Amino acid sequence: MKKTGRSGMSRPSWDKYFMDITEMVASRSTCLRRKVGAVLVLDNRILATGYNGSPSGLKHCDEVGCVRQERDIESGRDLHLCRGAHAEANLITQCAKFGIRAEGSTLYVNTSPCSLCMKLLVNVGIKKIVYRELYHDQLALEIAEEAGIEMKKFMEED
Repeated sequence: MKKTGRSGMSRPSWDKYFMDITEMVASRSTCLRRKVGAVLVLDNRILATGYNGSPSGLKHCDEVGCVRQERDIESGRDLHLCRGAHAEANLITQCAKFGIRAEGSTLYVNTSPCSLCMKLLVNVGIKKIVYRELYHDQLALEIAEEAGIEMKKFMEED
């Protein structure tokens, strides 16, 4: 719900604000197939961000090509063939690298996590995931439910 202040200017909800930021973060992605951005938030403060792409210092898919695309591998299959790391994994790596505690936080992501990333998110203590688009990985949803992670589909405001 948008809030209007004395000036008459409307402000986005926190969910809209952070979801919009996921799109900016995703714009840094070098993946040729799907651009994903993730923002980790605690008490309405950004802790870390991540996008999908190759490990630091390595060539990116937009430079060397995509094995998965060349082999016409469907989305969600043979993820081990991708040279890039997922946005959520990169976000968690940033937390580890800079000593940021993720426990109890909310993850905003433009595409919901796969089961591999969901296991990492459980282990670092994420409590809620707000996503724009559902990535069709039933196991990821089952893991989230069993771990008690709240999954919320973001709905654009009127």
